[in-house]
Amino acid sequence: MIAPHRLRPFALTIIVVAGVCLATVPANGSKPVRLIFDTDIGNDIDDALALGVIHALASRGECELLAVTISKDNDEAAAFVDAVNHFYGRGDTPIGVVRNGKTPNDSRYLHETVAAQRDGQPMFPRSLDSGADAPEATALLRRVLAEQPDDSVVFVVVGFSTNVARLLESPPDDVSPLSGADLVARKCRLLSIMAGMFSDDRHKEYNVFVDVPAARQVYADWPTPIVASGYEIGRAIKYPAESIERDYDYVDAHPLSHAYRLYHDFPYDRETWDLTSVLYAVHPDRGYFDVSDRGAITVDDESVTQFQTSETGQHRYLIATPEQRVRVLEALVQLASQPPDQQP
Repeated sequence: MIAPHRLRPFALTIIVVAGVCLATVPANGSKPVRLIFDTDIGNDIDDALALGVIHALASRGECELLAVTISKDNDEAAAFVDAVNHFYGRGDTPIGVVRNGKTPNDSRYLHETVAAQRDGQPMFPRSLDSGADAPEATALLRRVLAEQPDDSVVFVVVGFSTNVARLLESPPDDVSPLSGADLVARKCRLLSIMAGMFSDDRHKEYNVFVDVPAARQVYADWPTPIVASGYEIGRAIKYPAESIERDYDYVDAHPLSHAYRLYHDFPYDRETWDLTSVLYAVHPDRGYFDVSDRGAITVDDESVTQFQTSETGQHRYLIATPEQRVRVLEALVQLASQPPDQQP
């Protein structure tokens, strides 16, 4: 719990964004969204802000964070996630890691946030020192899914599709007699994914081309509806440096603002790619985004996503008007900077 005297005044008021109240409980009285977050955290800073948004939504009773799985094959990624989870009071959240995955390169913001100390103690306490001590992601995903009610889980994938592709391929085991694909079909209801680009530009989007076979497999075989947030969405909605400077100083050291300042020469505004997938996953009916017609997403020989409309297709992609972009940014800033265990 954060001492009340450390809170900025804005954090104690109810914020109404373009007519949408960011309430502390689901506005329609519905149950919290059961959410799994799969991320390549460490490669870009938007993953870290997206995790903050998830914790804010969980504090509001709007989602339940079932697990975080990591598709960046770097041991410090799990330690960083654990530190953020502890900061928000959810240090018991299961964390799974990829083995023999992509982008093992070091990340300055991971390393320096995990290593930061004050008076000889970690600045951001955690219980997990390394991804080497965490379970493998596929096994964790199978266990978590098997424990959930049918048709209840929403996946948010904001990195490479490595972990979820391996989940689809996984065989029956002691956790469940179902194959991975059948387990997903039974337990999940939506995949909200930040991958690809759906404007006229032929852009090789990072989350796709780093592991093209996995992306192709997920788009081809994932058995539930998929809604993709394309590169063009996050590019048009940038998280403001002003918020990092102003909205996180309710504590002396905040893991998100600390990491943000390490990622790039500060100040800078950063695209909100991953945050948009989180916001849609939890609030698909709030009017933050429009969605395309139904269709099918594929990845061509040049690692570029293609979309073909189809009345029977299970895929859509996000669309944001200029007016919606304003609302989305307001919501994301308030959510990402919301203090732990405090109501806005």
